[in-house]
Amino acid sequence: MIRASLPRRILSACRLATLAGATLVAQPASAAEEGLVLVPEPILLGALLLLFVLLIAPLNSLIFRPLLRVLDAREERIAGTRRRAAKLEEQVEEILQRYERSVRSTRQESERERRALLDEVREEAQAATRSARLDAERKIEQARADVGTAFESARATLRGEAQTLAGEAASQVLGRPL
Repeated sequence: MIRASLPRRILSACRLATLAGATLVAQPASAAEEGLVLVPEPILLGALLLLFVLLIAPLNSLIFRPLLRVLDAREERIAGTRRRAAKLEEQVEEILQRYERSVRSTRQESERERRALLDEVREEAQAATRSARLDAERKIEQARADVGTAFESARATLRGEAQTLAGEAASQVLGRPL
């Protein structure tokens, strides 16, 4: 790309050198009786052209080619840096996508583990509740049986004592022993 535009740059530099030389050597324009004279004298113009032709080769080898080489090298470095930056950007994008996938899979795995643990804890709580309920029902049944036994025992005791009391009450009411 730069090599193709090299002659154009040289031509532009030569034109610039010519313009600078003409500006430095040119004499001020003066108005004469026949009008304004803008063309320099032919001898001076010839000397300037000869000087220009003689300076093209040394200036080209001493200034323009090294300058253009530096500019080309600079542009190549910039292009290389841009390529490396593009590669780095692709690598960063790939790493970022791997990171996001990893985070996503870790979250999913932790959510599965949390749910499994929660289900396990619920099952343990339900088992403990069932066990406590069964134990409570057994204790209630035992207490009912104990109460029933105590009730029957109390009833039997009260019957015996009621008969004794009834006999004593009847003996006192009747005034004689039965």
